[in-house]
Parts: sequence; structure tokens; C-alpha cells
Amino acid sequence: MAQKTNSLAHTKWMCKYHIVFTPKYRRKVIYNQLRNDIREIIIRLCQYRGGEIIEGHLMSDHVHMLV
Repeated sequence: MAQKTNSLAHTKWMCKYHIVFTPKYRRKVIYNQLRNDIREIIIRLCQYRGGEIIEGHLMSDHVHMLV
């Protein structure tokens, strides 16, 4: 978990994104195999795009990620 800070001559910044996915009507449908599949897909997407998951939580009715 490397904290990558970008910089220019007079500024420094670190971009983090808080992403939330929810099913329609926030139904509680994220269980068992679907939960594992979502987890694997998100990990693969982050690896493919060169992102890093700082923190993530899979709940029964939503997914939180800090990327």
C-alpha cells in the first residue's frame, strides 16, 4: 500500500476516490457466490487499470471502496 504523492513545482496532491455501488432499490442481494464474484472482478479491474484498493467493504446491499 504505497502512498503515491504527485507533485508540480509548488503543489503536491494525492487523489483518492470513494466509490459506492448499490443494487436497484438497495435490495439485499450481495451474498455468497455473487459476493465473491464481485470481489474478484473489482480486484482484476484495479490491477488492469493500475489502481490500488486502499479499503473496501462488501455489504449485503452495497459496496464501498476507497481507491
